[in-house]
Amino acid sequence: MDGVDLLIATAVLAAGTFAFRCAGPVLRTRVRLSPRAQRLMALSAVVLLAALVATSVLTEGHAFAGIARPAGVLVGGVLAWRKAPFVAVVVAAAATAALLRLAGVP
Repeated sequence: MDGVDLLIATAVLAAGTFAFRCAGPVLRTRVRLSPRAQRLMALSAVVLLAALVATSVLTEGHAFAGIARPAGVLVGGVLAWRKAPFVAVVVAAAATAALLRLAGVP
């Protein structure tokens, strides 16, 4: 692939990305979704985020991450749910994982 092909490919991808991003606001007034479909779209964002968190928490590479990381995330999640300050959530989660690892828990 020479320089011209690379520039053409970049321009095509940029135009496609721009068109895709503009399609939402443009089509929002023309396409009507049912309330059920809107509710499912909102829930799908939550499910996608939960799957991302679960994958990050439970795996390291292609293997199980151990117990310390999920325990730290659980502590942080509980504190966040109880509306603790952000710094306290992060410090408590990190401290939990570090102390468990120091104790020999993988």
